[in-house]
Amino acid sequence: MQGGATIAAHTQHLRYGLSLMNRWATEGGDPFTDAKWDEAWKTSRVDASEWSEIRGGLRVEAQRWLTVLGSPREVSGVELSGMIASIAHLAYHLGAMRQIATSARGPKEGTFA
Repeated sequence: MQGGATIAAHTQHLRYGLSLMNRWATEGGDPFTDAKWDEAWKTSRVDASEWSEIRGGLRVEAQRWLTVLGSPREVSGVELSGMIASIAHLAYHLGAMRQIATSARGPKEGTFA
């Protein structure tokens, strides 16, 4: 890491964001009002057990969110915007992780057919 967020921090951030979306979907209300977004960014080094727990937690939250997205429901314009934004948010952080992990960046120019 060169002074930026770790892959673990990005993963924890996504996990937390999706957990808030899932709370909104199941409980209603506004779980974002008292959100503690900065907590995930404090994640720097994790051991194998912590990394497994973070990844597993993200998997659970992502699967729950996919179920929500696949279930018809009445939503306001603001809610629909938030749901769509959650997909772009996920894509952004996955791209950031790919940039951090040099082995996950994909083929170099000229090496693909």
